[in-house]
Amino acid sequence: MGIGGIGVWQLLIVFAMILLVFGGKHLGSLGADLGNAISGFRKAMRDDSPVE
Repeated sequence: MGIGGIGVWQLLIVFAMILLVFGGKHLGSLGADLGNAISGFRKAMRDDSPVE
């Protein structure tokens, strides 16, 4: 049993489908963009200034 009831084979199938849809070249930039978005979100959550 894998993460949240998803097995290893299901994860491999999903990854293969993503690879087919986006291609190998775009997958790296997609990961970098996602990482930057998560970093920006965490930085915004740490910001001490209240929003009014």
